[in-house]
Amino acid sequence: MIASLWFCLRILIAWVLALVALGIVWAHVFGDPGTVFALLVIGSLVMAAVNTASHLHRVKLVAGRLDHDSLASRQRRQIELPLDAGQAFALVESVITGLPRVTDVESSPGSLQLRAKLGRIDPYNMSPPSRWNPRSWLTVKRNQVSATVTPGQGTSSVTLLFEPEAGAWVDLLMADEGSNHENAEAVSRALSRRVAEQRRDERESAARTEAEKELSVARLNLLHAQVEPHFLYNTLANAQVLTRTDPERADRMLGHLIQYLRSSLPGIDQSVSTLGQELERVQAYLEILRIRMGARLALQIDVPESLHDVALPSMALQTLVENAIKHGLEPKPGGGTIWLLARESDGLVNLTVADDGQGFGGTSSGTGIGVKNLRERLRLTCGPEAAFALVSNFPSGAAATLTLPRANTVPPVVPRLPELPHAS
Repeated sequence: MIASLWFCLRILIAWVLALVALGIVWAHVFGDPGTVFALLVIGSLVMAAVNTASHLHRVKLVAGRLDHDSLASRQRRQIELPLDAGQAFALVESVITGLPRVTDVESSPGSLQLRAKLGRIDPYNMSPPSRWNPRSWLTVKRNQVSATVTPGQGTSSVTLLFEPEAGAWVDLLMADEGSNHENAEAVSRALSRRVAEQRRDERESAARTEAEKELSVARLNLLHAQVEPHFLYNTLANAQVLTRTDPERADRMLGHLIQYLRSSLPGIDQSVSTLGQELERVQAYLEILRIRMGARLALQIDVPESLHDVALPSMALQTLVENAIKHGLEPKPGGGTIWLLARESDGLVNLTVADDGQGFGGTSSGTGIGVKNLRERLRLTCGPEAAFALVSNFPSGAAATLTLPRANTVPPVVPRLPELPHAS
């Protein structure tokens, strides 16, 4: 209440002083002011009273209160945004340029400053004041807004100024009917909404990524559930036959099976492994197959020990080896060779599984689900730098290459099962 009375009294005093000064000038120029000047004074005071009353009513509707801050024609807002300076400036620019009746936008991303003009309208008929309305002769036609972004540590401070397009003298004679307070609140709400939407999108993206990771782990566990019993059954069945026909080969097969299980079981629930762990598992797997396939399978491994700590999706290397055996060498009369090669270059590690089997020209019963799943897990576990390529090998066969970031490593030490004695 006191703020409203002081606001009305301030404007009344300003108009009285202005009219007294005008009367003195009138007397020196035209002589006795007379009736015309009296009518001018009365009309001016009535216009000022109407403008003041309209301003009080409008601010009460917009702000829900009447105090010094809400009644002021010049509004200031200080807003902290959890964004870096560039993102904060782009957000502020988008919000301000989206205001109604905005014109003359001056944007300076380099200095993190922005200015714009906002056309005023009559808030009750949503149009500019008529030129026949005496109030329109003195009223300010536009407001202006200026924004400055100040960088911080992971956050940015935005200073917003909303004011009439005129000097401070206009505040003593004409009120803005709460238009600048309304603009300030609109920009503040829009910035809060945009930041909330961005945070919601980030949370949803994180949730989707986590769900994708969980889905990949579930698919990997399903792969274990589908492949391991079949592989174990065939291996044990072959070992049973060899115990009667070739006990020495049966002993070697069971030894490699124990080594395979020792390297596989501790990490069966892990989605990320190391190249060293994967290589140990694959070597045991291939040694078992070499006993089963005999001379039809040859193996060449060239993987530097310094790369054993590079991270990659669990079972990724074995998936590629299994594809090379199943679709490349087993259908080929006479078998062939599997190459495992790893090289480091420019912060990336290229891991290649190549064969000289049938290649893409042969018949295959594969569905491609394993390779598709591998691509997805590679993206989720190793980041955007990771890649997968499958090309023809010369003169025959196929070559699958995983590109892994060298910096993406995991500790090489994992739980080990106790040593088991070889069958004898």
